[in-house]
Amino acid sequence: MSDQQRDPGSAFVHEDEVYTDGPGDYYREWFAGLPMVEPGDEPAEPGRVAWRLYDQPAMDGDESAFAAELDRLFEIVGGDRVESIVVAGGGAANAARLLAAAAPRLPRLRSLFLGSIEPEHWEISWIEHGDVTAVLAAFPGLERLEVRGSDGLALHPVRHECLKVLRFESGGLPGAVVRAIGASDLPALEHLELWLGVEQYGGDHGVSDLEGILGGARLPALRRLGLRNSERQDEIAAAVATAPIVARLDALSLAMGTLTDEGAEALLSGQPLTHLSHLDLHYNFVSDELADRLVAALPGVAVDLSTRLPDRDDDRYVAVSE
Repeated sequence: MSDQQRDPGSAFVHEDEVYTDGPGDYYREWFAGLPMVEPGDEPAEPGRVAWRLYDQPAMDGDESAFAAELDRLFEIVGGDRVESIVVAGGGAANAARLLAAAAPRLPRLRSLFLGSIEPEHWEISWIEHGDVTAVLAAFPGLERLEVRGSDGLALHPVRHECLKVLRFESGGLPGAVVRAIGASDLPALEHLELWLGVEQYGGDHGVSDLEGILGGARLPALRRLGLRNSERQDEIAAAVATAPIVARLDALSLAMGTLTDEGAEALLSGQPLTHLSHLDLHYNFVSDELADRLVAALPGVAVDLSTRLPDRDDDRYVAVSE
């Protein structure tokens, strides 16, 4: 599989291939397996591209920029041929509400990315959002929702019959959002990925906020779970070690956070993980001894323990924060 064909919605990949400038620059040129274009471009098949539109930070108090982008899309392309939209620019504060209002004109929308900001231009903690519940309510046929950034982000519990991929990339995911995901009924969801982040950048959640997700009652189709980029990665590993949902997963990612020997021991002493095809623990503070024990205990599992950092109590940090 080529770098450009790698899709974070179907496999866990490193943060340097998703958030930063990685091989193939996936999120610069592709989304949901589709090449990105902008209104005014002339793709051969308008329904087989991801249309990139631009929004502005809420501090400007101006939603007309994104409204104009939508009008331009409808005028040039026609909304009935649009299946995928990527919202870029300085933020996505207005996008969810305006897209929801325009839902009757976008009957075929299946995939949506909010906040696709290039990291060399905009820190992840700066990306502004609103309440994204509106797009889930307005687009019952939506199959994929990805959100980058968490400033101002809100979500309320929903039931959505079609959503298959849900990803939140953040340096600090609010506890209210984490709880809302766990309280949502998502019968078709196959891939759930949360970059939980740190309290300094809005990650005011605790491990108890993950109970709805780890119980799995509302996520019957889930096969890939990522609880990543957390300053509480050891506590999360301990919770995962006894979580009911793990028995039916194919892939599990506890990568990008402050996982140490304590978390690795919890995984070793918990429920069997031999049914997994992929255990992603890349970017960690695990010792050589514990890393070797994990690999030996899971001979049929692709265990990724790459990017091992020296464990110093006062100097552990997640992969993506500010």
